[in-house]
Amino acid sequence: MTSSSSLPVLSHDDRLAGRTAIVTGSSSGIGEAIAHVLAASGAHVVVHGRSAERADRVAAAIAERGGRASVVIGDLAESPAAARAFAERATDVVGGRVDILVNNAGIFPTGPTADLPDEDVTALLATNIRVPHDLVGALAPAMAERGVGVIVNITSWMANVGTPGVALYPATKAALDHLTIAWAAEYGPSGVRVNAVAPGATLTPGNADAVAILDAMTAGAPAGKPGRPVDIAFAVRYLASDEAAYVHGATIDVDGGIVAARV
Repeated sequence: MTSSSSLPVLSHDDRLAGRTAIVTGSSSGIGEAIAHVLAASGAHVVVHGRSAERADRVAAAIAERGGRASVVIGDLAESPAAARAFAERATDVVGGRVDILVNNAGIFPTGPTADLPDEDVTALLATNIRVPHDLVGALAPAMAERGVGVIVNITSWMANVGTPGVALYPATKAALDHLTIAWAAEYGPSGVRVNAVAPGATLTPGNADAVAILDAMTAGAPAGKPGRPVDIAFAVRYLASDEAAYVHGATIDVDGGIVAARV
């Protein structure tokens, strides 16, 4: 199971010193790794999740490693009002200014189109599309007013392929890919950079019972194995930093080459 204890030793630097970051869905998995990596580079990170116990654990681990983290709990998919209230609380916690928003929270129920339960359809659309839209709407205008800010969306390699029995989840990620370029066009002229990272088959707590499937899925890819959450986190840190100052509307594929080699 992926946890802070399984993260590699992270070197500390100041490339994000003085900046604040919200990472949704950061109480485990990819989001947890992103929170650790951003904090290791000096950002004050808001750890978000629906479980206070798990989010507190992540924040404590960040603090133990010399970083700074605060916890804000919330079910963002409950309603647009809930997402906006979370954005307000998180902004207050980090001192009234959010520099980096990472839209990582997502769910991935799958199944044949005709059999996918209505509640799963509703939850997928709300969590994977509406919540990022609500948060960008709540936070990007203030970034634009200041003339600086970064938004990174976590999409998926599956947005680029067709897979039987897995239709709606990749479609939500394809929608987020489009929102990435649309937001780059909308907010980029005001100094807000919007980009995305598309993970490949990555081993996380959410799919820990599917190791054999992940191994088979990546066997023919150039990397030949599943990815690690920290691999995604390093790409997010690059996009969040000044090193990516001229990068707008891009999606970085961190997928071990799975899409490039897929036939």
